[in-house]
Amino acid sequence: MELRDIEIFLTLAEELHFGRAAERLHVSVAAVSKALKKQERVIGVELFARDSRNVRLTPVGEQLRDDLRQLHQGLTQSLERARLAARGKTGTLRVSLFPVNVQELRRYWETFRSRHPQWELRLRMSGYADPFAQLRNGEADILVTWLPVEEPDLTVGPLLFAEPRVLALAADNALAKRSTASLEAVSDYQHVVIEPVPGYWFDGYIPELTPKGRSIDRTELVGTIEDIFLHTAMGNAVSLFPVHVTWYFPRPSIVYLPVTDMEALPYGMVWRSDAENDLIRAFARVVRDLGPLTG
Repeated sequence: MELRDIEIFLTLAEELHFGRAAERLHVSVAAVSKALKKQERVIGVELFARDSRNVRLTPVGEQLRDDLRQLHQGLTQSLERARLAARGKTGTLRVSLFPVNVQELRRYWETFRSRHPQWELRLRMSGYADPFAQLRNGEADILVTWLPVEEPDLTVGPLLFAEPRVLALAADNALAKRSTASLEAVSDYQHVVIEPVPGYWFDGYIPELTPKGRSIDRTELVGTIEDIFLHTAMGNAVSLFPVHVTWYFPRPSIVYLPVTDMEALPYGMVWRSDAENDLIRAFARVVRDLGPLTG
């Protein structure tokens, strides 16, 4: 089995969804399916049981996943060390982000690189589904996410920023003529939801109830920020965002209104407690030294 085949198998074993696996691997769903059929043909048994609704590992697939996971991690680490050594680097810090205001956060990246030229800093945007899995499976060292995060195996580091909230809605929505919005007033509209995620964590982004106790209907399932914009522009849902989204994603079909009855949404850095190392501590020190963004 080639290294790429191992990567495809392990990614599908984590996602249990051909579309999400293909998105993570930056390939087509057909390519994932073709690679899996080839693996099953060589091994001589099904690795996944799949039907129109579900994908799950067979017992043989579970055994292969467990055997390959450690092997793949060792191979990738060896290749990474060789690549870094060729560039005079001794380690890599991988930061995954939910917020899209990378430019405003630039001072943290630049200060880390200036203080620690021996280390490489690698940034990527995070997917929505199962947000903490990337820390637990070793794909990312730090996750920048909204708070609170209350996971027993994760450490919450310093705050990077906190921003007011805005409501995104279709330009032809009757509310678009207003200058502001309130969570209380939009409880009659559908809102988006992400799965699978911890309920308390998503409540921090879109609460279950309005300040007066009215239920908020969170039923429009999304997997990416583009999904959110699609459902919003089509009028299927209204969507809450931190204010920086208005700068990075102006859309003629979408209007953003300041929300008057929600507190600022805090974003901080989170990492797996048992994976804490010098690179993570160094980046946390940079954030503490510079302090959170203001204004």
